[in-house]
Amino acid sequence: MTFLSPERLWLLALAPLLAAAYLLLQMRRRKYAVRFTNLALLSQVAPRRPGWRRHVAAALFLIMIVLMMIGFARPATSVKVPRDRATIMVAVDVSLSMMARDVAPSRFDAAKSAAKTFIRELPSRFNVGVVSFAGSANLVAAPTADRDAAIASLDQLVLAKRTAIGEAVFTSLQGVRSFDAQASQDPPPAHIVLLSDGDNTTGRTVQEAIDASRAAHVPVSTIAFGTPYGTVDIEGETTSVSVNKETLKTLADSTQGKAYEAADAGQLDEVYANIGSSLGFKTEHRDVAARYTGLALLFALAAGGASLAWFSRLP
Repeated sequence: MTFLSPERLWLLALAPLLAAAYLLLQMRRRKYAVRFTNLALLSQVAPRRPGWRRHVAAALFLIMIVLMMIGFARPATSVKVPRDRATIMVAVDVSLSMMARDVAPSRFDAAKSAAKTFIRELPSRFNVGVVSFAGSANLVAAPTADRDAAIASLDQLVLAKRTAIGEAVFTSLQGVRSFDAQASQDPPPAHIVLLSDGDNTTGRTVQEAIDASRAAHVPVSTIAFGTPYGTVDIEGETTSVSVNKETLKTLADSTQGKAYEAADAGQLDEVYANIGSSLGFKTEHRDVAARYTGLALLFALAAGGASLAWFSRLP
């Protein structure tokens, strides 16, 4: 249990003092009874009553005081509530190296297919946007709940020269900040999923992208497409394009995302689980002081009722 006003808990120190005062009062009454020499007269002035009844009423009253003190400190309980405005940005590498066919039918086609599956199976509470990147990065689909629009944007992608992974992250972050009217001041909770063969060749560095993502508290999960044996034919020349998994792993690990390889369904399920845990819910502290106030009221009524029934007076 959490207390929203823990500085008020010092009042609980008064409870043992009240209990001690009550015990002291009982001891003084016993001493007075012993000193009273005329026992017949004492029994008429103060008729004997069952002692335990008097203590029950006092105990109920003390419990009521303790409960009120706890309620005054505003106790709270932790609950998980769904996040609103949660946004996923899918960044797809469209550099020429993605033509390599070491991942069937090609890195590019596999990446698009994986992105479509990913978008289609995201929980409905998530908004999704699409970024493409080669020598520069472009927001091809702004964050939206319209899955069809995001998937359609993937069919419009074309390959180009160079790879700007850092720019892809910056453009994705900008897409998050432009999600709605309040996003510039209060960005929605977000996660970036970047699909690439993992070699940054132009634009801002991966380290700069890491710094920006960490500052925005936006994790980047990466999916690497390719093997060390990939090749592409560019202007009549065969060029080796081995995948740089370390770059993508560094980007993911440094931003509290996850690094995955290839595009099989099992690994995509892991991506969903990771994103669901980071975006699906948030923990809030709910004030439950009313519970303690209500219990205190019940104990107060019990103490008053017992005292009236047994002694015809309130405690």
